[in-house]
This record gives sequence, C-alpha cells and structure tokens, in this order.
Amino acid sequence: LDWQMDSVMKRINKLYGEELKKAEQPEGTKWKVAISPHDDYTYAGWLYPAVLRYIKAKTVIIFGVAHKARNFNLENHLIFDSFRTWRGPYKPVRVSDIREELIKRLPAETCIVHDSMQAMEHSVEALVPFLQYFNPDIEIVSILVPYTDLKTMDTLSSRLAEAIFSVMNERKLKWGDDLALLITSDAVHYGDEDWGGENYAPYGTDSTGYRNAIGHEQEIIDSCLTGILTKEKAEKFYHYTVSADNYKQYIWTWCGRYCLPMGLETAEKLGILLHSNPLTGLEVGYSTSIGQKHVPVNDLRMGTTAVATSHHWVGYPAIGYL
Repeated sequence: LDWQMDSVMKRINKLYGEELKKAEQPEGTKWKVAISPHDDYTYAGWLYPAVLRYIKAKTVIIFGVAHKARNFNLENHLIFDSFRTWRGPYKPVRVSDIREELIKRLPAETCIVHDSMQAMEHSVEALVPFLQYFNPDIEIVSILVPYTDLKTMDTLSSRLAEAIFSVMNERKLKWGDDLALLITSDAVHYGDEDWGGENYAPYGTDSTGYRNAIGHEQEIIDSCLTGILTKEKAEKFYHYTVSADNYKQYIWTWCGRYCLPMGLETAEKLGILLHSNPLTGLEVGYSTSIGQKHVPVNDLRMGTTAVATSHHWVGYPAIGYL
C-alpha cells in the first residue's frame, strides 16, 4: 500500500542517509542495466533505493529468479506471464506491450508463458514498489530464468537480445532513457541452520568465517560483475556459482545463479547489436542481512521470511551499468 511504501522509504532515508549519500552517482546517471537484491525490506534496506533510483527508463525488462521452477519441471526456457498489470503501492503497474512483441519474435522453443510460476515468484515482486516510487508510470516485462545449462543460456540470451534489439529499433527506443534491463538477485545464502537441512557455510560461522565469506563474495563481484562487461565475465560468474557436473546444483549459493548471467549476456549482446560502447559495471553497494541496521517494519504489517544470524544470512549486491 502507498502508506507502507512511503513509511519504508522515510525509515530507509533516516537510517541510511550516510550510506545513500556515499552511493550517489553523478547527475544525469541512467542505468542501462542494474542488479538489485530482492530480500526482506528490513534486511536489504538502503540497497534498494541506492541502485533503483537511477533506473530512469519508462520500460524495464526484469530478469527474475524462478525459485520454485522444480515444482513445475521448468528448465532451459525464458518464462513470461500473461498479466496485464502487477500490483503496485500507488496504482497498478502496467505490463508493457513490448512483452508480446518479444514473445512473437522469440522461437517457440525458447520461451513459455506460465502465470502460476510468475505469481508465486517474489524476486520480481519485491522490486516493483521501489521502481514505482521513483517512476509512477513505470511499465515492466517480467522474465524468469529457471535452471539453464550454459550452452542453452548462450542461445537464449542471443535470441532475446535480437528480439529486444528489433523492438527497440522498430520503436526508436533509446537504451537507458526509454528501456532498461534489471536483474533481481540476492547474493550468497550462507550458514548452517534453517537451510532445509543443508550446510552452506564452507568457511564456518564464526567471525573469521564471515570475513572469509565476504571476501569470496567480493572476489566474485570484482572479477565478474564490475568493470567492462564481457560474455566471458558472465560465464565466469556461472562457473563460480553452478556445478560443472550438474547445472542444477550450487557450488556457491547465489539465488540468481541463472538470471544474473542470462541478463548480463543478453545485455552484452544487445550492446553489440546497438553498436554502443561496452557496458561498465559500478558497485553501488554490498551488504548482508547481519552486516547493517535493520529497518523496523513490524508496525507496517511487514515482517521477515527468515532469521538473520551468523548461522543464517544473505548477501545483497547493488550494481549499475552505464
């Protein structure tokens, strides 16, 4: 609701004024591509507005996680919806008619319309209120990315980049001004408790283990997600997070292990088609659910979906591309 969103933003601005100021970009900054977390507002806090305030385009194509893809046996496809609007805090958020144009241009074997999968997915839903806060007339296209092997990802990202390019060319859309790509991805899911019986704490759960895990996170960000964007960097991220023996298994537990490289490869290929300069990734911020103050939300009819302790925490990346 509108009052909830207004209250969340007031509290984020009050609690994280210094962090938001440090994350400010030069006047006129308009991301062509961005990576934002999608976890509980109380935990991810300032990282939402820090990165999403620089999405200036009217239409945003969002690459989302397909957390429950296993429930529907979905893999190696781009997943669309058929909704006309999404719920927003101020008014319904319109789904851009670009969606139909993309589906029409994509080979039938590359995509599927699956409303049930989209309806139960929170990774896109979490970003929509912030997008609408900064742009009341925002329009979106949601594309979920389930389990996808690297070879198929190369094919899907190429076809999608070609489809987006065709639509942009036909409608004379400018990247960053009229259309932007947004990837929703929390970083590592770490710890040895409350992960469905799994132990995701290879460095341990004491203070040294936390520092080492954060160091590993920074290594991934520095080597794969910032600086000049290349196809090789996107694939390197995939190899950091996905098992070489089984593409459905983690080796480092980023929930966006498929949508993030899919989004980046699509962006890199779109840039080539548009004859634009290579994209450059800038780290806007990084934190964790135990590494910063929590925004109080219980009185706003919000809560938490999990605990935040040294035995169970989540990382949050915020990165923009120009």
